[in-house]
Amino acid sequence: MPKVSVVHTKSHLSEIMAKCAYNHERFIITRRNKPVAALVSIEDLRIIEQHEERAGLAGIAGKWPEFDEVATSMGDIAELRRSGGGGRNVSL
Repeated sequence: MPKVSVVHTKSHLSEIMAKCAYNHERFIITRRNKPVAALVSIEDLRIIEQHEERAGLAGIAGKWPEFDEVATSMGDIAELRRSGGGGRNVSL
């Protein structure tokens, strides 16, 4: 990810935002050469948030007794989603 200073970001905010939104570029914003923030597209933010939600659920489930069965099921679901599996028919 390219690094840009706060000063540069302030003076080129519209340009940087357009690169994020339309080219899906990501930027690390620095102050005194130290990373302080990141600028990402809304799509990338949604992906990050989804990952955090999944990690949170796994963390909670990991505290349950006999978690192995739950972990296996969660892994199966994740694999089906990645492979585009249709799953089973649950209609009534």
